[in-house]
Amino acid sequence: MDERGVRIDGASEERGTPPGPTATLTGRETELARIVDVIDGDRSGPRAMLLLGEAGTGKTALLAAAAGHARGIGSLVLASRGCEAEVEQSFAALHQLLLPLLPEVDELPEHQREALKAAFGIVAATRQHDPMPLRVGVLNLLARVSRSRPVLLVADDVQHFDRDTRDVLGFVMRRLAGHDVTALLAARGHTPPDGLNPDLPVLSLAPLSRRAAARLLDAQPEPPTGRARIDLLEQAAGNPLAIIELSRAVRAGQAVPGGGLPQTLRIQEMFAAQLRALPDGTQRLILYAAASSDHEDLETIMAAAGAGPDLGVWAPAEDAGLLTVAGGRVAFRHPLVRTASYDGAPAHLRQQAHTDLAAVLDADPARRAWHLAAACPWQDESVAAALEDTAELAGRRGGFFAAARALERAAECSPGAADRARRYAKALRAAQNAGDPSWVRELYDKVTALTGDRDLLGVAACGAGIALSLSGHQRQGFQVLMSALEPDPPEDGMTVLALAAVLQAVAFQSGLPEARRPIAALLDGLEAGSRETPYSELTTAEAFEAVRAVALAGADPVNAPELLRRIRRRRGTHEPPTGIADVTRLHAVGGTAWYADESDLCVESFRQAFALLTAYGSMGNAAPSLAAMSSALIDTGRWAEAEEQLEETATLAAVQKLRHLEIDVEALRVTLRALRGQPADLPADPAWTAVGLRENRATHARLLHAAGAAAAAAGDFDGAFRHFRLLFGEDGVPLHYFLSHRSIADLAAAAQRTGRQEEGARVVAAVRAALGARPTTRMTLLLHHAAALTGEARDAEHHFRLATVNPAGEQWPLARAQARLHYAQWLRRKRRPLDARPLLATALESFTRLGARGLADEARVELRASGVAAAPAPADPLAELTAQQRQIVRLAARGLRNREIAEQLMLSPRTIGSHLYNVYPKLGVSSRHQLRDLFDDL
Repeated sequence: MDERGVRIDGASEERGTPPGPTATLTGRETELARIVDVIDGDRSGPRAMLLLGEAGTGKTALLAAAAGHARGIGSLVLASRGCEAEVEQSFAALHQLLLPLLPEVDELPEHQREALKAAFGIVAATRQHDPMPLRVGVLNLLARVSRSRPVLLVADDVQHFDRDTRDVLGFVMRRLAGHDVTALLAARGHTPPDGLNPDLPVLSLAPLSRRAAARLLDAQPEPPTGRARIDLLEQAAGNPLAIIELSRAVRAGQAVPGGGLPQTLRIQEMFAAQLRALPDGTQRLILYAAASSDHEDLETIMAAAGAGPDLGVWAPAEDAGLLTVAGGRVAFRHPLVRTASYDGAPAHLRQQAHTDLAAVLDADPARRAWHLAAACPWQDESVAAALEDTAELAGRRGGFFAAARALERAAECSPGAADRARRYAKALRAAQNAGDPSWVRELYDKVTALTGDRDLLGVAACGAGIALSLSGHQRQGFQVLMSALEPDPPEDGMTVLALAAVLQAVAFQSGLPEARRPIAALLDGLEAGSRETPYSELTTAEAFEAVRAVALAGADPVNAPELLRRIRRRRGTHEPPTGIADVTRLHAVGGTAWYADESDLCVESFRQAFALLTAYGSMGNAAPSLAAMSSALIDTGRWAEAEEQLEETATLAAVQKLRHLEIDVEALRVTLRALRGQPADLPADPAWTAVGLRENRATHARLLHAAGAAAAAAGDFDGAFRHFRLLFGEDGVPLHYFLSHRSIADLAAAAQRTGRQEEGARVVAAVRAALGARPTTRMTLLLHHAAALTGEARDAEHHFRLATVNPAGEQWPLARAQARLHYAQWLRRKRRPLDARPLLATALESFTRLGARGLADEARVELRASGVAAAPAPADPLAELTAQQRQIVRLAARGLRNREIAEQLMLSPRTIGSHLYNVYPKLGVSSRHQLRDLFDDL
C-alpha cells in the first residue's frame, strides 16, 4: 500500500492527454489544438489558418508539430519557408512548396502545364503568360494529388514570400472547399501580409502566460533559480524563444552586473547583423535605450545620448522592425533585441551609457542610483547607500522585488563586511516579502557567511525557514529556525515573533508535533519593545497582536476561538487598510479565523489582504495561506471564486516553484470537480511523490481527502472509506492535527455506506476527545453528523437534529445540505416520508445552487421516492438573468477569464466572479467550461 491506500501491483498505463502533438509544446497546447482541428476538420469547414506573432513566439514550432500530426494520419506535407534573399524572385516560394509535385505537372492540361513550367524556369517563357492558367493549374495540381491522400500546405515566414507566390496562394485558398487540402501559413507581426485573403482565419500568438512561461523554463536543462529565474522570466516577457535562449545563456555564462542576463551566439546571430547594418548614431541610441529601464522615457534617453530633438535618427531601426518609438517611449519589438544590443556593445560603452543616464536623472534618485551601480565595477559606499535609500522608497510603495534587487546590489557594492551582511539581510527580508524562496535561500547563505549577529541571523532564518517550507523541506526549515532561537534568541521581540510565526507555518504544513511545541513558550510574555526593527509590518500594536494570535492558534487550534475574540475586540482605527502593517493584521486575522472555523470571516479577511498584496505586486509571506483560502471558499459555497483563486495560485506556484502548493492546488481542484459531480480522477502519481509527504502532512491530508471525494463521487464508497480512513491512525490519532478532523463527516458517511459504522465510531470518539469540551461550532456540527451516521441507532435522530438545526451551520452550505440529505434518508428508512420531504427539498435547492450535480441527483431521487415530483427545468435558463449577467456569461463562454471580462465591462474581477457564482445554479452548470453549450452562435 502507498500513501494513497492504493495497492501497487505494477506500473499502470497513464491516463491523460492522448499521444500526439498537443502534448509537445509547453504553453501552446490550446493553439496547437485549434490548428489540429483545422487539419482534422471536415471539408465543409475552414481549410486554412494564418498564424501571426513576433519572432520567437512559436510559429515555426507549431507548424512543425502540425506537420508531424498530418504525416501521422497519412497526409502529404508540402512545405515552404520565406527567405529575404528570394523576396524579389517571382514564384521562388511557390517552387519550393510544389517541388515534390513537379512529376505530376505533366498530367495537367497543356496550357496549365506550360504556365507552371515557365513560372518555375523549367522551360523558357516565349511570351507573357496570362496569370489565370498558372493559378488554376496550381489548384488543379493540388486537387489531383488530394484525391489519393490528404494534402497539408505549410508556409512559414510568409512575409518574405515573393508577391507572385502570395497572389497564387490567395487564389488557391479561396477555392479549397471540396478538396482535401489544408493550408497553414505563418507570418511575423500582427497584420496579414499583402496578397492574402483578408477573411483568412487568423490565430494570433500572444506571449505565454506567467504560468506557461515558468513551465517552459522548468522544462529546460538545469533551469535557473532565485533572482536569475525571476530576471529571466521578466526579461523574456513570455517569448518562448527568449526563455529557451536566455536559459541556455545562464547555463553558459555569468549574469551581467546590474541584473542583465548573458547572451548566446544564437541570439547574436538573430539580431547582430541587423543592428550592425544600422547607422552608428542609431546603434548608439539603441544601446542607451537598452541600458535604460522601462521607466525612462524617450526624452531622457536622447538627452543622455546627447542626440538632440531629431527623431529621424530612430527611423532606420523602426524600418528594420527592431523597435517602435511612440507616445514618448521606446519599445523593443522583441526582448532579445535589447539583450543583443546591450551585450553586443563593449564594456566601456555600456559603462558610459549608464554614467550618462545617471547624469540626467538628478530628479529621480532611485533610477540614478541604479545606473551608478551598473557603471560601478568596484565597491563604493556612496553607491551602496544610494541603492539602500532606493530600496527603502520601493519598499514603502510595496515594490518588494525592486527593493530586494536594490539591496542585494547595495550589499555587493558595500566595502565593509558588517554593512554587507546587514544589507544582505535586508535584501533577504524584501525577497521574502516578494515570495521568492529560491532567492531567499541564496541570500541566507551570504548572510550566515558574513556575520554572527543574533538579530541578523534571526532575520535571515525567518526568510530561509519559510523558503524551505514552501519548497517542501519542513524538517530543514524547522532546524534553521531553531538554530536562530537556541541557545540565545534574538534581542528584538519582533524578530522572535516573526520566527514564531514562521514556525507556525512550518508546523501546519508539516503536521509534526515537535514544530508546534516551542511556539507558546516563545510568545509567553513577549513584548514588542521600542527598538528599531526591520519588521515594518509589525510596527502597529494591532498587527503585532494579530500575528501573535495566529501563531498561538496554529500551535493549538483549540485556543483559536478565544484568541480570535481577543484580537477582534482590539479594533484600532476604522480607516481603510492601506499600509503593510494593515495587510499583515488582515492576513493574521484571516489565519486565526481559519483555525477558529469562522470561515466567512476567514474569507473576507484573506480577500482584503490578498487584494492589497496583489496591488503591491507580490503575495509574499501569504503564499502558505492560499490553499487555506481556497478551502474556505469551497467550504462556504463560493465555488466559482474558488476556481479563480486556484488558477491564480497555480500560476504563482509555477512561477516561484512552490511544489507543495502546486500539489495542494491539484488536490483541491480534484475535490471541487468531485463535489460538482464531474469526472474527478485521483490526483496524478507525481503529486504523491514530488514532495516528502511524511514531512508535508497538510499536503498529504489534502490529497487523501481529494482521493476520497473523487471515489465517493464515482460511487466507490469502499475506496472513499479507505482514503478517508488514512487521515487517522489505527488508534484515531490524526495524520494532520487540524485538517484530518474536518473530514470526519465524510469518513462517517463512507463508513455508513460500507457497513463499517463500528470502525467509524471509534474514530469519531477519538476526534471528539482530541477537540476537548468546547469544539468550534463547525466541528460540533460535523461531529453530530458523524455520530448520527455511525453511533448508536437510538441516538441517531438526536444527533441529526443537532447537526441540522443550528442557524450558524448555514455558513457551510454543502455540509449542511449533506446532513439534511442523510437525515432525510434515515427518515425514509424509518417510514417517515412526510418528515423527510422538507429536508430533501431544502437539500436539493442547496445542491442545485452550489452546482453539486451528483448530490442534487441523489436528493432528487430521494424526493421522488418520498412521493414528490421534481420541478421541471425552465425552458430557457438565460431568460432568468439580467442583461449584464447574460453579457458576462457570454464572454465567459467564449473563454475569457474574469480579469479579461472585467476589463471589457469596466468592472472588478471580484464582481465578475460574484455574478458567475450567482448565475451558475440558475443555468444548471457547475463550471465555466459548460457555459458554451448554452449558446448556439459561439
